[in-house]
Amino acid sequence: MKDGLLSIGKAAEMSHLSVATLRLYDELGLLKPKYKDPETGYRYYDIAQNARLDMIAYMKELGMSLNEISDVLQKEDIVLIETILTQKNEQLHRQMRALRAQHDAVERAIASIERYRKSPETGTVVLEYIDRRYLWGVPCGTDFYKEGLPAFEKELVVLRKALMERGFLQAHSYNVGTSIQKEDFASGNFVPKDTFVFVGYRDQPNLPETVIVDSGMYACVYLDNFDDEIEYAQLLLRDCKEHNRTVCGDYFCEIMTEFNVFDDSRRNMFLRLQVPVQFDR
Repeated sequence: MKDGLLSIGKAAEMSHLSVATLRLYDELGLLKPKYKDPETGYRYYDIAQNARLDMIAYMKELGMSLNEISDVLQKEDIVLIETILTQKNEQLHRQMRALRAQHDAVERAIASIERYRKSPETGTVVLEYIDRRYLWGVPCGTDFYKEGLPAFEKELVVLRKALMERGFLQAHSYNVGTSIQKEDFASGNFVPKDTFVFVGYRDQPNLPETVIVDSGMYACVYLDNFDDEIEYAQLLLRDCKEHNRTVCGDYFCEIMTEFNVFDDSRRNMFLRLQVPVQFDR
C-alpha cells in the first residue's frame, strides 16, 4: 500500500510545509493521507494531493481561516467561497482605512511637533500660507469660553463619540480645533461654532458632512495656554484691522500638539489661532 507514496516528511518538503502542519490538516479534515499505517500511525501521501495543498495555500493567502477552508472543501460550494471572499474584501478595506488613518495621524503629529519647535515667540502675529484642508466636526453645545476648560472637555467627548460611531479611531481626534463664525469673529463676538478634526481627503466618502477649507493666507498667532485664547484672538483681530486685512472666513483655534507627559492634572496645549485674510489695497 505504501509503494509509490510519499512519507509525511517528503510530502511536507515538497509542499514547503512542516510535518506538524500536515498533521493538523489531517486532524481538521482538510487533507487526509492516502494511507496511514495501522501499526505505526505513519502517514503517506500521493503526489497528486499537492493540488489540494496548493488550493489550501491559495485560500490562506486570500485571508481565509482553516475552519473556513475546511467548510468550503467539505461543502464543495463555489458560492460559499465567493461569500467568504466578499466578507474578507470588506474586512481588508476596513483595515486599510484604519491604517491610513493611523498613518495620517502620525504624520500630523510629527508636523505639529516640528511646527512647535520652529514657531515664533508667543503672541507674535505672523502671516502664513496654509494649504487646502478638510474638516469634520460637530456643533458646540456650550460656550466653553465662558464656562472654561471642563466645558471644552465635554465637547471633546461628544466629538470623539461621534467619530467612533462612524468607525474612526481616536487617533483622528489628536489634532482637534474649534471655530468661530466669520461674522462673529470680525465683530469681536467670540462664540464657539464647532469642534472639529482635520481629516484626509480619502475620508470624505465616509464623512459626508466634511467641510473643505480652501488654501489661502492666514493671520496666525501661537500660544500655549487654553485660558489665554480670547486675549490672543482679540490681538489677532486688532492686528488685522491695523494692517487693513479683511477677515474672509471662519476663525480656527487649532490644537497643534499637547504635552501631558509630566503633568496629568490639566491639558498642556500648544495652540495656533488663525483666520483667513484678504489684503485691502
